[in-house]
This record gives sequence, structure tokens and C-alpha cells, in this order.
Amino acid sequence: MPVLHLKAKPNAQANQLSVAPDGTITVRLKAPAQDGKANACLLAYLAEVFGVTKANLTLVSGHTAPFKKVDVAGLTEETYRATLERYQGA
Repeated sequence: MPVLHLKAKPNAQANQLSVAPDGTITVRLKAPAQDGKANACLLAYLAEVFGVTKANLTLVSGHTAPFKKVDVAGLTEETYRATLERYQGA
């Protein structure tokens, strides 16, 4: 099960995932960082990006911090890497 290490940035104009050349993952979220709205938005968006259900995603750490770890279940390493490659340089 791959674990995503990412930085979440709430209050964006649109949900967007980008992967920098050094592999750093940034997710911009439309939701505000209050009452868990950004975390819920993050999990819903990542489920969409990776083509899994929200039940397959677990926020492991970073519940109140911008740097988060998200466990992605039900995904092969190959699919995980291929999905991130699509967002490289985005």
C-alpha cells in the first residue's frame, strides 16, 4: 500500500495535484482549512485522481498540519506511479 507524502494548500480556486521534478507532491484544495473540510476535500479528490473509493484512503498523519501522509489501499505500485507521472510538472 503506497503512502502519499504531500503538502495540502487550502482555499485554492480549484482542486489540483502537482508533482515537482524532485517528487514533492502538492495538492491545492478549494475547501477552507476549518472543521476538517480541507481533509475531507483532500480524500475525495485523491479518490477521484487514483480511481479508488474514499474508503481506500486513510489520513495517517497531518490532520491539522499542511504536511500530510495518506495511505492509499487497493492500488498497485505500478498504478500509483503511473498516476503521479500524469501530474508531473502540472
